[in-house]
Amino acid sequence: MDAVQKQCLVGMTLDEITGATKDLSLPSYLPREIAIWVYKRGAVSIDHFTNISKKHRQELNERFEVGLSPYVKVSTSTDGTRKYLYKALANRYIESAYIPDIKRHTLCISSQVGCKLGCLFCMTGKQGFQGHLTSNQILNQILSLPERRLLTNLVFMGMGEPFDNIEITLKTLEILTAEWGLSFSPRKITVSTIGIIPGMKRFLEETKCQLAISMHSPFENERAMLMPAENVYPIRKIVEILKAFPINKRRNVSFEYILFKGLNDSPRHINQLARLLNGLKCKINLMRFHPIPESPLMGTDDKALIDFRDRLNAKGITATIRASRGEDILAACGLLSTKEINKNMSK
Repeated sequence: MDAVQKQCLVGMTLDEITGATKDLSLPSYLPREIAIWVYKRGAVSIDHFTNISKKHRQELNERFEVGLSPYVKVSTSTDGTRKYLYKALANRYIESAYIPDIKRHTLCISSQVGCKLGCLFCMTGKQGFQGHLTSNQILNQILSLPERRLLTNLVFMGMGEPFDNIEITLKTLEILTAEWGLSFSPRKITVSTIGIIPGMKRFLEETKCQLAISMHSPFENERAMLMPAENVYPIRKIVEILKAFPINKRRNVSFEYILFKGLNDSPRHINQLARLLNGLKCKINLMRFHPIPESPLMGTDDKALIDFRDRLNAKGITATIRASRGEDILAACGLLSTKEINKNMSK
């Protein structure tokens, strides 16, 4: 007889755990205890659920496993950033980046293997799309992280487009923020998107987490050249929806803006940004471009970057320059890619 395929507890909501165990002889309070052991206490085995009877643990062991997978490889940057490689799908891999600071310890999480959106400046986009991650595979990046207990912030800014995997993203956010789950404050979780409008609307309506929109140009033709998704989800429409949505003081909306030399770093762009964002409470995160192979793009120098920030601030737009971390191990923004690893493993 074939062995029974065990279900992974990591990735299940409390309702799913309750439903999956309803035909077992478990007391009604135990599904919550199971969730707490898995998400809060960091148990790696059902045998570690010490306040659950041996009989009930045996029943659970027959059908379930915690479902954590260790990382395959870690690379460490000179600035302390660590890039972790995880196996995700059959012969496919993903990367996540742990970014430590004095008071802030951030994990940059992947939501897909590759990405189908093809942004001109992104290595993940050049990899193409290999598949969606499950909640188990997204949460495993957190729960299997050696520095898990140090984490203060989570950002969905790794490989993939979270709103292209919207059902799983929303389910994962529920687990991350729930009292029975990891209990992260929604203010400490940021989801980055190119602005897939149906997913963005659901995110705004169903969560209180922070939103970051990849803009990179306020002009539609330029943005379409950098990001083909502009042709389907134009930045003007995205901003229009955000202006109409009641953004409360507990939710931040930010725009990510990589500066490219001679392309999107002129006074004309500053003026257009001021017009486009007028009336919307938001901030702009200015970012350095990290060159990628076969790209015609060049990054703006630091002097121009600072000047761009100061001019935006003078127009009443809060703008900051994001520090670049992990570039030497290809962990900085836009550099995550497992294309070569996936290719080698498929041979």
